Amino acid sequence: MKIRPVAWTRDGVRILDQTQLPQRETYIHCTRVSQVVRAIERLQVRGAPLIGITAAYAMALARPTPTALKKAAQSLIEARPTAINLSWAVKRVLEKTLNGGSALQEARAIHKEDAAMCEAIGRHGAALKAKRILTICNSGALATGGIGTAFGVVLRSKAELFACETRPLSQGARLTMWEAKKWKRKAQLIVDGAAATTMKNQNIDLVITGADRIARNGDTANKIGTLGLALMAKEFKIPFYIAAPSTTFDPSCKTGKEIPIEERDPTEISPHFPAYNPAFDITPAKLITGFVTEKGIFPAGKVALDAQRLPK
Repeated sequence: MKIRPVAWTRDGVRILDQTQLPQRETYIHCTRVSQVVRAIERLQVRGAPLIGITAAYAMALARPTPTALKKAAQSLIEARPTAINLSWAVKRVLEKTLNGGSALQEARAIHKEDAAMCEAIGRHGAALKAKRILTICNSGALATGGIGTAFGVVLRSKAELFACETRPLSQGARLTMWEAKKWKRKAQLIVDGAAATTMKNQNIDLVITGADRIARNGDTANKIGTLGLALMAKEFKIPFYIAAPSTTFDPSCKTGKEIPIEERDPTEISPHFPAYNPAFDITPAKLITGFVTEKGIFPAGKVALDAQRLPK
């Protein structure tokens, strides 16, 4: 089974419109950088590694002049500021093209590398031997260049999945459950407010999520609600892991306080009343048991010590 949410075509970027899932599998075709920026902003394509890959392909749509490339890079980076993978991928392609290389070739390399990292993350995570896993949001093929990060661990562990719906946009209910069905993986959907009761009553032996940016000390930005899961897992003495490729680590960011948190349109919560709508929260390293990366599993404390060495 192969899910291909992003692909390069003859003259542009083909994107599976995730806002239409699970009802319809429809695609948009982008031939201009501005169209890719809009797709990223509208969450038609999402997930930290995947928006990095998509933005890398978008750089191949820009006119091959230094001014045009730099302008394209800036607009793409500004589309979603929390996820470090986006700026990392864009800057890598920009540097390559300014030095005479091919943007498309570099984008394809980034895509291939991420798929390999996902496989390694899934393999390392399977060593945790979890049978019943709880997660939030979507961290599978719809968020990465391969089988996923936290979802990849679920697949390679052959574990039963409990997926939080992930309000306000229901990315767990719509996307993770859609992927679980595609993979014929045993999965149950829970409302976000049922996470604590599920941990208590359903023999959950691992809570694992993806990440959008990991600071040098191990503080982690991920979908809103992740911090709550970490606090609950601590209460119920359940291991809480973050699964992420090395590209999600940001050595330039000392702590979670330096990670920009996007606030989205309040009408996503309510069209009638004022609303506070942060897209992400910060889980402090002290609540994280460890990090599953393509290089292995690292305790949270060790990530802090090895932050300059582990990511790159």
